[in-house]
Amino acid sequence: MPTILNPYLSFRDNAREAMNFYQSVFGGDLRLSTFGEYQASEDPAEAEKIMHGMLTTPQGLVLMGADTPNGMEYSQGSSISISLSGEDEAELRGYYEKLSADGGSVTVPMERSPWGDVFGMCTDRYGTAWLVNVNSAQGTTGAP
Repeated sequence: MPTILNPYLSFRDNAREAMNFYQSVFGGDLRLSTFGEYQASEDPAEAEKIMHGMLTTPQGLVLMGADTPNGMEYSQGSSISISLSGEDEAELRGYYEKLSADGGSVTVPMERSPWGDVFGMCTDRYGTAWLVNVNSAQGTTGAP
């Protein structure tokens, strides 16, 4: 699988509704995972919020989205991250390291995630948020 570039939309408490809407517009297969499924939040109020949503259309479009946890800042209008995913760990780690260097910052270090992939988040020096996911050998498809 080659490295792919996906838009990743951020929401505040309405990711499920929004991703279902996008599915009604574009069709395709929608997979949603909650914070509760991965024990990714200690706040019980976030258990049913969407940690990762992925819509894959018959035309090959991929749209991802998630609810922003209560502990993270959310500013409508700046609600997009760019997601890089694939199987080449060296290539993807290289992108992550370059994006987070020279004025960038690490939000989540690149490490094994609860869903089995290697995952990290960073912000580049221009303020763009990046999610980098190395698909595991089990064949996951970029959950977050």
